[in-house]
Amino acid sequence: MTTSSDRLVEISGLRKTFGSVAALDGLDLVVERGEVHGFLGPNGAGKSTTLRVLLGLVRADGGTARLFGGDPWAEAVELHSRLAYVPGDVTLWPGLSGGQCIDILARAHGRVEESRRAELVERFDLDPTRRARDYSKGNRQKVSLVAALATDAELLVLDEPTSGLDPLMEEVFQQVVRERREQGTTVLLSSHILGEVEALADRVSIIRAGRTVTTGTLTDLRRHTHSAVRAVTERAPALEGLPGVDDVETGSDEQGRTEVVASVEPDAVGRLVGVLHDAGIHTLTVTPPSLDDLFLRAYAGHDERVDAR
Repeated sequence: MTTSSDRLVEISGLRKTFGSVAALDGLDLVVERGEVHGFLGPNGAGKSTTLRVLLGLVRADGGTARLFGGDPWAEAVELHSRLAYVPGDVTLWPGLSGGQCIDILARAHGRVEESRRAELVERFDLDPTRRARDYSKGNRQKVSLVAALATDAELLVLDEPTSGLDPLMEEVFQQVVRERREQGTTVLLSSHILGEVEALADRVSIIRAGRTVTTGTLTDLRRHTHSAVRAVTERAPALEGLPGVDDVETGSDEQGRTEVVASVEPDAVGRLVGVLHDAGIHTLTVTPPSLDDLFLRAYAGHDERVDAR
């Protein structure tokens, strides 16, 4: 049973307006201790505003936000000593070296483990002797990642953390996050890279127009949508009127066997496979919905709100 002490982040009914624009309109979010929680939504959905409220950078207009059980606006200094934050657009001190920037950022996050710091510099292929003014966007991002990941922070708040990184460094990032989770660190990961969230997240929250659309594990979310089934059978299967099976398309291959493509509700997969088995299965592939599918389903039929916040 989950208790309040297991919830590092508790947000309920959060509201925030900027002029006439409602950036947050009753948003809910819970991040449990020890999990990687994916926080998804397009630009303008309210992700950055939520994180700014959580970090005590802006004050909410309504609802509640609790961080480690405390008030992020009134207790920001104390609470920040227990977390590390990586923004999506890193600004460094241009005259300092990368190593000096890491030292400053890491001290702000909390206690640094020097052996871990050195290991991360090597794994992210970062030259810490170069001046920050000479770094590319990707290298500036590496500095912020090393500084955050080298600490013993209880919570990592990562806002588009791989912005500017190449695919090889994205893989290194994913490996390091998995290692930190195994060590008990909690991660709140806001990202537009759905594959990255799918690879890392224990649970996912999808938001739209400042509100939470859906939240849960990928397995939970997939229970509410369809899987894609592709099969080749020796004979034509009796699919007409089969409950839970939609968008059925059939054809024939070069050997005269029947090709079947269908969209299937979770509870109907076994029923469909039984019918296909009776028709003599030659090949069968069942593909559960990806996070991309779940994300698009959450936004189906809704206009995205324009909001620079």
